[in-house]
Amino acid sequence: MKKSKSVFVCDNCGYESVKWVGRCPVCDAWNSFQEERVAPQPRGGVRLASTASEACPVGSVTLDDGQRLSLFDEELDLIFGGGLVIGSVVLIGGEPGIGKSTFLTQLAAVFARHHGRVLYATGEESLKQVRLRAERIEAEDENFYLLAENNLSIVTENVKKFQPKVLIIDSIQTLFDDTLDSIPGSVGQIRECTAKLLDLAKRQQVTVMIAGHVTKEGIIAGPRLLEHMVDVVLYFEGQRHQGFRILRSVKNRFGSTNEVALLEMTERGLLPFHNPSAVFLAQRGETTSGNAISAIMEGTRPFLLEIQALVSKTPYGNPRRLATGIEFNRLLLIIAVLEKVVGLPLAMEDVYLNITGGMKIDDPSSDLAVSAAIVSSFRGIPLREHTILLGEIGLGGEVRGVGEMDKRIKEGKKFGFDTFIIPSFLLKELKDTEGVHLIPVKTLKEALSHIF
Repeated sequence: MKKSKSVFVCDNCGYESVKWVGRCPVCDAWNSFQEERVAPQPRGGVRLASTASEACPVGSVTLDDGQRLSLFDEELDLIFGGGLVIGSVVLIGGEPGIGKSTFLTQLAAVFARHHGRVLYATGEESLKQVRLRAERIEAEDENFYLLAENNLSIVTENVKKFQPKVLIIDSIQTLFDDTLDSIPGSVGQIRECTAKLLDLAKRQQVTVMIAGHVTKEGIIAGPRLLEHMVDVVLYFEGQRHQGFRILRSVKNRFGSTNEVALLEMTERGLLPFHNPSAVFLAQRGETTSGNAISAIMEGTRPFLLEIQALVSKTPYGNPRRLATGIEFNRLLLIIAVLEKVVGLPLAMEDVYLNITGGMKIDDPSSDLAVSAAIVSSFRGIPLREHTILLGEIGLGGEVRGVGEMDKRIKEGKKFGFDTFIIPSFLLKELKDTEGVHLIPVKTLKEALSHIF
């Protein structure tokens, strides 16, 4: 009989080593290796039920139509790619207290009312606690079953006994496989439990939804391999003390990625907003210096966002740069272009940048708005009202084109914006330009001359 062995596993990327090392050779994380007792596995490991014993032509694989569970809400169905695919595994991550359990309880009630039996397995709370939350958000139903258990084998037995349509695990960090020696939440336990849940989903044709806590770096606690194993990965963004939450799709094997849904925490749970742009622009006051509006694309939808910049003289020798909601290196690149190409003296100025509403963006189309907001704050001159700036800034100061310009302009028109500063390269491609004033520009200098 083979004995279990010890290995050292990086809790950041999942890299295994036969001995402890101070710095991971894969992800460069320091002091991230933990000792794990690994039980011997049969040759071949876990074999998914959906795998064929021999190769076959791709055209001979049968497809099942309509194998999705609708959430009966356009915003939520969109982020899941049209609903949850039966037999898929969904991972929902977020900080403790951000609303994962509330959201999963709501989804459990929706599935129970419209699709059949749901099993909610909690390893963090008692049955009474879950019942109280279900009462508060009106999520009770006769098909909504609760199980307070963190032993994977017992959860599996209940799945086979009750045959639920959906299995919810809250959370993966509390679940453990009794064939392993390691404690719940360790790298080995999380990886093995997820692999067996994946196999269970394919064999029993049950949709599995898993809650996972995130680390201070903002990733799922456990190896990144966990995200590669599941079919869908969603992240909650926002602060626990604010009412708004952003649910972002970062992986979806059955739909579009990078979709987002805006949710509000209420007494009845997390309710979606069907017009996110209105929410982001709702608290705009009088036009002041340092504010600019841009339209970004998240998946297939455009959002209007307000970008705020504050430039002030530094009292020290080293100017400070701070970015919230946008990549820090992107801010440094734009500041460098403003100094080198435009000639803006920012060497002794602190620069603070904020994307309102708690949104995190990586769409380069906001570069022109960021540049205009910084210049506006530096000069103390507000931008003209009802103006949207769109364009990526190159290292030479050129304004480059961005995709889906028609959708961005249409979204701006809906909220009363009539002036759009856009890359001249895209002017010929636009179709619906009635009722708007388009200002095509080739360089950042030319754009700033039109703005100010």
